[in-house]
Amino acid sequence: MSKKKKTPSSKSHKAGLMKGKLEVSRSGMGFVIVEGQEQDILVKPNDFGKAFHGDVVRVEIIPSRNGKRKEGRVVEVVSRKQTEFTGALEVNGKVAFFIPDGDRIPDFYISADQMKDAVHGQRVLARFVKWDKNDRKPQGEIIKVIEAGDESDLAMKGILTESGFPIEFEEAVIQEANTLEDRITREELRKRKDCRDILTFTIDPVDARDFDDAISIRNLDNGNYEIGVHITDVSHFVQPGTLLDKAAYQRGTSVYFPDRVTPMLPEKISNELCSLRPNEDKLCFSAIFQITNRAVVTSKWIGRTIIHSNHRFTYEEVQDTIEKKEGLHYKAILLLNDLAKQLRAERFKKGAINFSSQEIRFVLDDNAKPIGIQVKESKDAHKLVEEFMLLANRTVAEYVSKIKVNKEPIPFPYRIHDTPDEEKLKMFVAFAKKFGYHFNLKDDMAIAESFNKLLADVHGKPEQHVLEQIGIRSMAKARYTIENIGHFGLGFENYCHFTSPIRRYPDIMAHRIIQQCLDKNLKLDNDMEEKCVHCSDRERGAMEAERAANKYKQVEFMQPFIGETFEGIISGVSNFGFWVETIEHKCEGLVSVQHLSDFDDFRHDPENYSLEGLRTKKVFRMGDKVQIKVVAANLTKRQMDYEWIQDKASGGKSVTPSKKAATKKATKKKTQ
Repeated sequence: MSKKKKTPSSKSHKAGLMKGKLEVSRSGMGFVIVEGQEQDILVKPNDFGKAFHGDVVRVEIIPSRNGKRKEGRVVEVVSRKQTEFTGALEVNGKVAFFIPDGDRIPDFYISADQMKDAVHGQRVLARFVKWDKNDRKPQGEIIKVIEAGDESDLAMKGILTESGFPIEFEEAVIQEANTLEDRITREELRKRKDCRDILTFTIDPVDARDFDDAISIRNLDNGNYEIGVHITDVSHFVQPGTLLDKAAYQRGTSVYFPDRVTPMLPEKISNELCSLRPNEDKLCFSAIFQITNRAVVTSKWIGRTIIHSNHRFTYEEVQDTIEKKEGLHYKAILLLNDLAKQLRAERFKKGAINFSSQEIRFVLDDNAKPIGIQVKESKDAHKLVEEFMLLANRTVAEYVSKIKVNKEPIPFPYRIHDTPDEEKLKMFVAFAKKFGYHFNLKDDMAIAESFNKLLADVHGKPEQHVLEQIGIRSMAKARYTIENIGHFGLGFENYCHFTSPIRRYPDIMAHRIIQQCLDKNLKLDNDMEEKCVHCSDRERGAMEAERAANKYKQVEFMQPFIGETFEGIISGVSNFGFWVETIEHKCEGLVSVQHLSDFDDFRHDPENYSLEGLRTKKVFRMGDKVQIKVVAANLTKRQMDYEWIQDKASGGKSVTPSKKAATKKATKKKTQ
């Protein structure tokens, strides 16, 4: 099904130049990473030009000074990763400088008229303005003073800006959003299918603030069912080339932290105009299906609609209805659940892989301090929504894939997932074989079937955690591209993102192109691949930022427990130690080989994901249960240090405090 494609060349159109991303190390040395090139280009600090860490740049190759590796000089900044920064303001007489946090961004010069009433020593949020050819330093402006007293809030804002996400929308963007009206004209109504008299509802988390998808259902005279997947029509309000569109594209995605959401679009759009709130008429882009009671799709319709949501359900309410078989609209919910289960079974039959990942949710107090950690469970209610969203995404991608211009496919932001990396897969297969699990590598379908058999067979066994984690790591990363090679993990030949335009820019692009196809008025975008690369990059940036924010909250939660002992699972191994995730709270920390040096001298065995003692032959393998003691919790580094505790008096049993005791201790620490 899925075939490897060559990565598009990143060689610049300008002769002799290479385009890539500048990464500045902690030591100050730079490296330009060029797609398709095995070796990075070394760039010394004096050759950065006007570039910052993370920027996309063009470099010219210069003679190597040591002859060992390719060296370059930045000659152009193609795009900035980051334009907003947190840091401190330093004022010396009439001269002011902004000192960014960290050590990889240079100081900014701040002119007197760009100070915004900030004074020396204050923590501020600043924006890069320009860096002219003859300027020694970049010029910036102060956006706002960051109020003191909330270390966590400052840390969250710092993580956002480091990842290249603006903390706030510019005033002009807000003003443009505020001019938009929610009035639906008769002219607009005539362009759309009217679905307002069909039972329709949303199903979302209990704390959701915006609702971008709804499901409708009704019986048909022929005995089949009409199921509608209705997605809020963001593209109706966010027009190409507007300030709103540019701001959304720059972000590429919303970012979700434990204590906040940084939206891709202003609240006027995400929480009002485009939120499918109950008892309101709303504009949507829909995929409507006629389905038999055996979940066979007999017909499909794609187009713009107007809907009226009858009710807002939470996942918990729908799950309760499924389990008790009673409640509001219970017949419709039970029918949807039955159809979703059949669609899911058919998907796995055709090659989808049944990977499941565990997510956590922090319980926060009124000051956003973590006082508990809960594991999110994916139940039937979640799977019901997921299955119909997958059906819609696959259907619209299949529709676009059949449209050709001069016998060529049109540029479209497909969501692709390549086959596993061959070397990683071989290592995983060899490792799984040691536990008695065998793989058939004949073709993609055989690999998928082998994965699903392993995931079923390993469930509940000691090796479950390690094999699931390493199996996931052997997979390729999903991304956006115009090269439609299919989605290996889902088992789909055609797939895109269509169902979340409030929080993902590729979905907005998809909506626009689908409407052009329906109107037979195509405007081919020759920059679509570049936009796909940008959106994939922003998605990775958001994921990294979200991991950093979660890590910060984990460290914050564990600070009261320094000196206490917990049971954990080894979640990763390297030559400098192993990581342990506590079983009760899912908080990960590092056991350094330095902490193990009194016991033995350990060596890393990458093929077996383990550390082995040279004298004692003691092995620490990924997936093993161990006892650890929390010895340090550093918020600045977002890092926890653990010590391995040998089982002695405990007889190997866990001495983990109960959840009640942990929460009580955290609360006591807070009040002191």
